[in-house]
Amino acid sequence: MEKKPHFVRREFLPREVPSISLALLLAAVLLLNAFLYLYLNKFYSSLGRVEPDPGHCPFGHFKFGAVKNCSPWLSCEAINREVRKLKCVGEGAVKKVFLSEWKEKKVVLSQLTNSELKEDFLHGLRMLKALQSKHVVRLLGYCEQEFTILTEYHPLGSLRGLNETLHIPKYKGMNTWHRRLMLAMDYVSIIRYLHSSPLGTLVMCDSNDLDKVLSQYLLTSDFHVLVNDLDALPLVNRSAGRLVKCGHRELRGEFVAPEQRWPYGEDVPFEDDLMPPYDEKTDIWKIPDVSNFFLGHVEGSDIVRLHLFDIHAACKKKDPAERPTAQEVLDTYRKVLTLLIREAAMPGTREML
Repeated sequence: MEKKPHFVRREFLPREVPSISLALLLAAVLLLNAFLYLYLNKFYSSLGRVEPDPGHCPFGHFKFGAVKNCSPWLSCEAINREVRKLKCVGEGAVKKVFLSEWKEKKVVLSQLTNSELKEDFLHGLRMLKALQSKHVVRLLGYCEQEFTILTEYHPLGSLRGLNETLHIPKYKGMNTWHRRLMLAMDYVSIIRYLHSSPLGTLVMCDSNDLDKVLSQYLLTSDFHVLVNDLDALPLVNRSAGRLVKCGHRELRGEFVAPEQRWPYGEDVPFEDDLMPPYDEKTDIWKIPDVSNFFLGHVEGSDIVRLHLFDIHAACKKKDPAERPTAQEVLDTYRKVLTLLIREAAMPGTREML
């Protein structure tokens, strides 16, 4: 009879230790989830980025840097008087781009180079004015008479230089699967914004190959993505039966969507009038290829690709109607980011529970 209390202690003592450990583990998981909620909510608010210009200026005004007051967009007279060209930093089919200076701040001055493409230039200006938001490069001024546009300068340049930038010692800490996935989410957020813009459903037509896509976007110093070139942004209006065609020449290659390719075979010469139009789902087709570039080949990027496999496979559906919306793609990216951050922060948690 005297051994019974001793027997009871041996029976229950081992069970008390795991229960304490489990309680501590659950508390840690709850704290982690609270941290993740705050952490990811901060990023999601920036990734959604549908609110007005970060300067919170009224339409037709801007501010940037440490400046507190909003200024009206610069007029022809102000641009000619106050903006000084420094050097040419790029030239495309439509415009030439100059690094310039305004009130001791670096800015970008774009000027039309081909008078035959002035409608494209003016269309880009109209889009830039109407779509000002955290997704779009900031407009500082313009002069329609002289076909000139003034925008904010971003020293890291276009996304074509992303990998080179991430190998600079100053930015090597950004070269992680997490940061790269965030950039891909920025890109998809921009596509989502264009597809549900204040003007309606817009299609990013300057996107016939990966290099061309990357040249349309800028990398900011705080590692976000902005769309910079809006010269080719036609409108889809389903209720009016209005679809689009990206240019008047034949498009080839696997990068462009199947519906953008000539459907009548090699034996029938291409004719623009016979080419069927299409909708914004061409942008969805290209998302996996652009995201693959963003993810690169850093540690963990293959795990991200594995988690994105199903949504990317859906983006590549031959029938455009079967592809997801940009919002659905973005939602999946967010879920994957949350999952992988949680697993990275608490490895083995699932097995322990």
